Amino acid sequence: MDESVRRALLRWPDVPACTGWLGLDARGDWWMRSAAAHPWPRDADGRLRRDGASRLRHAGLVAFIARNYLRADDGHWYFQNGPQRVYVELEAAPLVLRLQPDGSWRAHTGIVCTPRLAVADAAGRLYLDTDSGPGIVHSLDMAALADGLDDALTRLRPPAGPELALLRLDGDALRARLRFLASPSAGIAG
Repeated sequence: MDESVRRALLRWPDVPACTGWLGLDARGDWWMRSAAAHPWPRDADGRLRRDGASRLRHAGLVAFIARNYLRADDGHWYFQNGPQRVYVELEAAPLVLRLQPDGSWRAHTGIVCTPRLAVADAAGRLYLDTDSGPGIVHSLDMAALADGLDDALTRLRPPAGPELALLRLDGDALRARLRFLASPSAGIAG
């Protein structure tokens, strides 16, 4: 977390949280709504609807959000914007993971992650529980993993690490196993 954010929290400790403004899509892009909607509208496939929202493209703002993006104890994820928590609407998972040329994994926030568990959903998307939190494997990396899931799971395993198990789960069961909540609109006080 940025030092300026820490100082703001000390100076203004009781700023109410907000929801419905910030979303993270399945490709690691941040979206900001021009008007809050509770909950953020989704299409029939569960993807965040982009009407009334703009993709954040300013590199400095995206980097600031990434540095101050955190997990709450209750499973919600938020961006600490100075003294205010901005809860994030998640299209798929809190992190979007990219396979690196050296075989390591890096989240959309820039942090390196070590996978511990792999979960596939009915749509064929692959999720990894990592030491930094749960994430979905970016769609562009699925081709590199598609040759054989057994080989892919071997590549996911860190050197000298335990083998990864693959679970098949969907919806609430997937989110419960990976310990995150996709929509912060319900149950947030403030």
